Amino acid sequence: MKSNRENDGRARGFRQMARHAVGLIVIVVLAAIAGVLCGQATAEPSSRETKTIASAQVPVMVTPAATRQFERTLVVQGNVETKEFAMVSPRMGGTLEAIYVDEGDVVVAGRTKLFQTDAINLERNAQIKQHATTVAECSRREAVAGLDKIDADLYKAELDFNRFKRLYDQNTVTADAFEQQQSRYRQLQAARNLAEAQVDLATAKENQSKAELAIAQKELADATAYAPISGKISQRLREPGEMGSPGQPVLRIDDTSVLEVAAFLPAQNYGEIVPGQTSMRVRVSGVDLGSQVVTYKSPTIHPKLRTFEVKCLLKDPPAAVAPGAMAQISVVLETRQGLGIPSSAIQTRSNGTVVFVVRDGFARQEAVTTGIETGGWIEILKGEVKENEPVVTLGQNMLNEGAAVQVQQEEK
Repeated sequence: MKSNRENDGRARGFRQMARHAVGLIVIVVLAAIAGVLCGQATAEPSSRETKTIASAQVPVMVTPAATRQFERTLVVQGNVETKEFAMVSPRMGGTLEAIYVDEGDVVVAGRTKLFQTDAINLERNAQIKQHATTVAECSRREAVAGLDKIDADLYKAELDFNRFKRLYDQNTVTADAFEQQQSRYRQLQAARNLAEAQVDLATAKENQSKAELAIAQKELADATAYAPISGKISQRLREPGEMGSPGQPVLRIDDTSVLEVAAFLPAQNYGEIVPGQTSMRVRVSGVDLGSQVVTYKSPTIHPKLRTFEVKCLLKDPPAAVAPGAMAQISVVLETRQGLGIPSSAIQTRSNGTVVFVVRDGFARQEAVTTGIETGGWIEILKGEVKENEPVVTLGQNMLNEGAAVQVQQEEK
């Protein structure tokens, strides 16, 4: 009985120890779990704070402000024209007998024959005038010969008259004989005056005939028209067999070696255009002709259209540039150096025109006054923007004063 009671006591002791051991293990496990949970609870606020700070930075792109050249320009369209051209018409009326050139032909001034008008009739008329001139020359020579003969007779009559006068003074000849010599001498003087007048008349007729011949020859020469300028035939307006008359063009010649670009500008810009100084950039048919100087400004403004014409010269233009082509023109009215930023950086807010600059990782809003815009950049006339300072050009719509920013990329 005693042995059984001892065994039961030992068993109860083992069970109590087991229970205490299990309790300690549970406490240890709970403590470990609590420690882990406490560690997680401590770490979570730091991670959330980091994520909140990162999400508060606005990603932006920036471009440094820079000093650039700005131009105030006026963009217009114009036309390409020939500086020199000629509308060739007949100098005299008549039938067009022949036209020797066609459109596109190259002609040389004073050498290329263009067309001919009624040459046969004019040639015959010139021949008649030539014959008349020959007759007039013979008549003049005949009159001169008659004058020479009378001069010879007059010389002999003067000698006789002087001799008879001496004899008469010496009473060796009668008064009748002296008077006969005197009468003959005076008759020959009158005859000489007549012969001299006939020579003058014959000379005048000869000169008149020569003038008529010159006119006939001029008309004959005018019947054949030669190129007044060098260039190309751009228009043929008549055909052989048609009637031609002065003032009605038969052909048009254009000198394509020197062209002009002409455009019309608004009247308010009249005072800003100075020939020889103002430049205009020209592009024709896809060909960039670069900067050209204004060579002509109209002295007047059109009273109804309120525009005025300007021109510039194109010497030896490329083959792709032809008269009649349309020109894209940019007239430079003003050029100056200044601080500028990309035009995309400009924002319009309630307080006016502003830009955002990045300083120490934060966006700063600056009010600005802008000027000339050129090539995607705009001039800053007033504002606290400095050269090389990063200006926000993308993402500025999400910015306010003092916002934290993260520069993703800097635009070049």
